Amino acid sequence: MTKYSPAVSDIRKPKLLAIASGGGHWVQLLRLRRAFEGCEVIFATVSEAYRADAGGQRFYCVCDATRHTWIRLIRAGWQVLSIILKERPDIVISTGAAPGYLAIRIGKFIGSSTIWVDSIANVEELSMSGALAGPHADLWLTQWSHLAKESGPHFRGAVL
Repeated sequence: MTKYSPAVSDIRKPKLLAIASGGGHWVQLLRLRRAFEGCEVIFATVSEAYRADAGGQRFYCVCDATRHTWIRLIRAGWQVLSIILKERPDIVISTGAAPGYLAIRIGKFIGSSTIWVDSIANVEELSMSGALAGPHADLWLTQWSHLAKESGPHFRGAVL
């Protein structure tokens, strides 16, 4: 009996959904790109203007929403659900805010590994979306050592 050895083409790269709101959340997510090496990366954010930042990788645009815009938040939820069901990512990572929270919750529900990196802008306390999403993430990180707790978030350094 011969031993099976998979060819390089038989080995599937992990599929990673990188999702964040615009502005600083998006910038921080892009600064994590080196950590995505070896993955098939899909980007999602709230502005079509960021498509160029995806470097030719799959890109989705979702509705920009907050807790104050419930109708838009529901629409964003449906869009994130649609992306996750279509792409079936192995990993979901976000730096915030609302779209990332939704993706962490939905991704976890379908069995994706989930990572939340709280915004560096939140110096005094965790962001609201981080406080909500973090306990549901497999890995919950803060970029400020004084905000780290044994139960999470954990501090492993800053993105900037």
